[in-house]
Amino acid sequence: MRLSIPPRLIGAILVPLVRLWAMTLRLERRNLAVFKDPELRARRPVIILWHDEIFPLIPSHTDEHMACVVSQSKDGEILAAVLEGLGYRTVRGSSSRGGVRALIAAKRFMETHDLGVIFTVDGPRGPRHKVKPGAVFLANLAGSPVVPVRAVMERATVFHKAWDKFQLPWPFSRCVITYGDPVDLPDCTRDPEELQRQCEALETIMNELGGR
Repeated sequence: MRLSIPPRLIGAILVPLVRLWAMTLRLERRNLAVFKDPELRARRPVIILWHDEIFPLIPSHTDEHMACVVSQSKDGEILAAVLEGLGYRTVRGSSSRGGVRALIAAKRFMETHDLGVIFTVDGPRGPRHKVKPGAVFLANLAGSPVVPVRAVMERATVFHKAWDKFQLPWPFSRCVITYGDPVDLPDCTRDPEELQRQCEALETIMNELGGR
């Protein structure tokens, strides 16, 4: 008989492990003043990152009044439990499941709780390092600036069979987190071609940010 462990229980078990692992990392945060700017925070920014770089970013933003957009999948349920155990709020839904309704719900959540959100722009299933429309559409709906973020890990185990080639930094390794300048996007909610252009522009910014 196959034993099925509830995703929320798996997440609860992982929380203390993630805390301990994160405490060993040597985090260096570049251009942090951008993220800490009170005027930016008041505008409820959409923080974008790649799915495979999420691990060192989790301990970097605990208890900083942010929410994470998490998919409605089983893996998303585990991630939501971990994030909530570390002090984040979570918004369930993505551009692939729930579509526009999920993004409208995320916008309302941002307004109700007066906070920005963190969004993995190539999740929940890829393609890897390709900006999908979800975060761009959400930023347009909410009138929020987009802040690109990259995490470069000095030493990490790469899970090559995972769609995102997820990176797990080694204990005590150096992780450089770089915050890009805020990007204000022109409205593209009614123009699919402009939406795609904005995705491509953000993708270029993300790639350049990782090379700093």
